[in-house]
Amino acid sequence: MFKHTRETRRLSGRVAKMIAVAALALGAVGVHAGIANTKHNLGANNAVNENYMTAGTTEICVFCHTPHASNTNVKAPLWNKPVAAGSSYTTYTTAVSATIDGSVDMSGISLACLSCHDGTQAMDTMINKPGSGGYSAAGSTITGGAWTGARQDGTGKMTNAGEFIAMLGTDLTNDHPVGIQYCGGGVSTGGADTTAASQGSCRDADFNAPQNGLIGGHRAWWVDTAAGAAGTRQKTDMILYARAPTLAGDLTSGQHQPFVECASCHDPHSENATFLRIQNTQSAVCLACHNK
Repeated sequence: MFKHTRETRRLSGRVAKMIAVAALALGAVGVHAGIANTKHNLGANNAVNENYMTAGTTEICVFCHTPHASNTNVKAPLWNKPVAAGSSYTTYTTAVSATIDGSVDMSGISLACLSCHDGTQAMDTMINKPGSGGYSAAGSTITGGAWTGARQDGTGKMTNAGEFIAMLGTDLTNDHPVGIQYCGGGVSTGGADTTAASQGSCRDADFNAPQNGLIGGHRAWWVDTAAGAAGTRQKTDMILYARAPTLAGDLTSGQHQPFVECASCHDPHSENATFLRIQNTQSAVCLACHNK
């Protein structure tokens, strides 16, 4: 009887461990489901999206990223789409608002977002399509791809419908500024070396000072939010994007400095509504940067 009981206990213990491991695995799937359950899943049969392919590919990541032969003309990770020149866009500048400070330089990561959201090319336009033999430097759409949804034109080009305005067009004068120096400029590394110490301060006192630090051997900037640990860059912070543009009449021209881009406020892989990095309760997104 004792032997039987001991073996039973051993078996029960093993079963319990297997159940616990399975539960952890299932939990991990739930936690990391992420992009599959958002509007950025454009793959076939994605019923959670108002725009998606009914035929073409069930892949998700390929609409934006490729492991090989990516577009190096835009500063976005392994970008799989052609992007328009920054000069294609009319931006929010002093011509729109006399209170805006800082120089605009449309050469950053916002061009990647706009490669779908300006509505000028189909959302399945790719440089390296799924499978073998699908490479096109100029980009092409998926053979046999078919779209459904109220906010695309039948060919996969994003449109607006009803109260939804995800298609921004090329006139960005009625949208939050992108490609603009954070806080009116003034913050830089003082040189082209991104490992140099950050110096200077915001020219516009109506902004909260950015945080900075070396990440991967390069100087990075961000604005802390209440959702993350202070002084540490996290996805729940407002991310600023460093580059060294030529800006006429600006003392920081040619120096690395932080810029505001679409992805400063939006995380394209987030499950939050409208992909905001944090919930905008009591304007938390706006007030993270704007000192009002």
